[in-house]
Amino acid sequence: MGNLNSADYVVIAVYFAILVGLGLYLKKRASASLEDYLLGGRRLPWWALGVSGMASFLDVTGTMLIVSFLFMLGPRGLFIEFRGGAVLVLTVYMLWAGKWHRRSGCMTGAEWMAFRFGEGPGGHAARILRAVAEVIFVAGMLTYMVKGVGLFLSTFLPFSPLVCALIMVGVATVYTMVSGFYGVVFTDIFQSGIILIAVISISALAIVKMGGQDIGALAHEVTGAEQWLSSSLHWRTPMPAGYEAYSHLAMFALFYLMRNILNGMGTGDDPKYFGARSDAECGKLTFLWTWLMMIRWPMMMGFAVLGLFLVQGMFPDQAVLGQAAELIKQHIGAIDKSRWADTVAGIMYHAERYPPQLVEGLQNLLGTGWVDKLRLLSYEGGVDPEKILPAVILYHIPMGLRGLLLVALIAASMSTFDSTVNKGTGFFTRDIYQRYLRPGAGNRELIYASWAFGFGVVALGFLLAYSVKNINDIWDWIIMGLGGGMIVPIFLRFYWWRFNGAGFAVGMGVGLAGCLVQRALWPGLDARLQFVSLMAVGLAGSMLGTYLSKPTERVVLERFYRKTRPFGFWGPLKSILSDDVRQTMVREHRRDLLALPCALCWQSTLFLLPMQMIIGTWGAFSITLVIFLVSLGGLYLFWYRHLGSLDAGGLNE
Repeated sequence: MGNLNSADYVVIAVYFAILVGLGLYLKKRASASLEDYLLGGRRLPWWALGVSGMASFLDVTGTMLIVSFLFMLGPRGLFIEFRGGAVLVLTVYMLWAGKWHRRSGCMTGAEWMAFRFGEGPGGHAARILRAVAEVIFVAGMLTYMVKGVGLFLSTFLPFSPLVCALIMVGVATVYTMVSGFYGVVFTDIFQSGIILIAVISISALAIVKMGGQDIGALAHEVTGAEQWLSSSLHWRTPMPAGYEAYSHLAMFALFYLMRNILNGMGTGDDPKYFGARSDAECGKLTFLWTWLMMIRWPMMMGFAVLGLFLVQGMFPDQAVLGQAAELIKQHIGAIDKSRWADTVAGIMYHAERYPPQLVEGLQNLLGTGWVDKLRLLSYEGGVDPEKILPAVILYHIPMGLRGLLLVALIAASMSTFDSTVNKGTGFFTRDIYQRYLRPGAGNRELIYASWAFGFGVVALGFLLAYSVKNINDIWDWIIMGLGGGMIVPIFLRFYWWRFNGAGFAVGMGVGLAGCLVQRALWPGLDARLQFVSLMAVGLAGSMLGTYLSKPTERVVLERFYRKTRPFGFWGPLKSILSDDVRQTMVREHRRDLLALPCALCWQSTLFLLPMQMIIGTWGAFSITLVIFLVSLGGLYLFWYRHLGSLDAGGLNE
């Protein structure tokens, strides 16, 4: 454990002790009822939920991934992360999806299916399939987090990535299972303060390191990117080996933008919305959530800038990396890309177990500090951009502060982990165990069932992590493959009156089956093809199930429409509302839709501005600032100033 000193370990140990202590302190309150355990009793203030939302969306795996794209492309890396890292779904959650879910009074997105489709066979099938889908999604997210956390921590600890992940996830599992949603929110607030310290520290270090240097020239030398300082979209952008699929950057950004809007229009069944105290608070918590997500971007750009200096110093000639990768493959034989990180870690920490010719060859190629340099070696024979973040912390951050930054990034990952597990636990306990397996189960039994599920799904995530090539690979499948298979039935339930429980169940069932088959048989399929093909499968299943079964009962539809008040194809239901209520509802819908482009521009420029400040591209900053102010003004005009009317009773009938 020579990579950290005693001060670093003390900081990390104190942090873990505080988390466990908070979990045990909140255990009694969380165990009062299932509603307390899953939703905090619906009593938590909107600002606390907003802060928790930010922390839950900021994980170390995603941060490593985004830093890798910013390292390769500069500010334009933001556009690749339109696929998920830029969290554009928040705009739709903020404007209407969050409040639409809250109005149901349900506790989970699967219970919501009974609210939408009734208690008949179709409604039950929809509820079960939605719960199963969430369990699969949670398993995928945990696989992604285990892979990333392992890569991150193995940079600092003399263990394999999987063992490192086991240490962190073990602690997180304990406090999450014990304290429920209370623990999620209160630990997220605590961890957000630590994250803010990290943001300020890394941003300042990057600015000081740059001084008056030409960062664009340095980036070109290190990465080969000729327009690294640019914030503009280009139709074709050169990408390094392993990332060629993103070369058509403008097309990808547009594709991911439309995908996020479509996905956001159907999702939003987050415990934070079910637990919010009013419709207006759904909007306020998401508005704060989005503002707070901004702090992530200057930190990540700071890591990317420091990474440029690090690579320049370590590899004046990057050709030796290709030779080193080839030497490892020659001596060890065929290595699957998914096992590359473990293989490199084994050579670094247990060189005596490998052929002497291999170790001597690596020493000759990489020279002094060959072990440290080996950390950054990619499977393709270049610098592994996904290792830039941990390498910067290890080699560019002073002792003591290094421990604090490690804690901040571990905190980010813990926050995502606890929110993910808490949400998945709710689906299992409320919608499978309590509803179908043990309807008469008492509160204590339900809490124990939640604990058992949590430990089980975490174990599954560890097993699946063995098959993942890298974090970008699993993230693409979660967003494009799994997301594509689920998106159509999740979307249609809000916007089409004829869509029924059978349509949802069939669409979701074939979509999930399709994405699992694709992952097993064609894991390397282009992300766009994954999304389009699996969306088509889900659409076909949804249409088939809908038209081969009867419409949802009229009384169920009327109850849903009166409470939720969605826009879309609801012609047969509009007549049940009085003229005043219908006109008020139409005005609300119009404002929400007009605010959407303003919100998307506001959020995108909100994330771009601090990155442009870090690298000093003031001309581009000025243009971005004008777009930001105009879009923020439009958002206020069409949406924010009307929030109070949502809870004034004008739409309650």
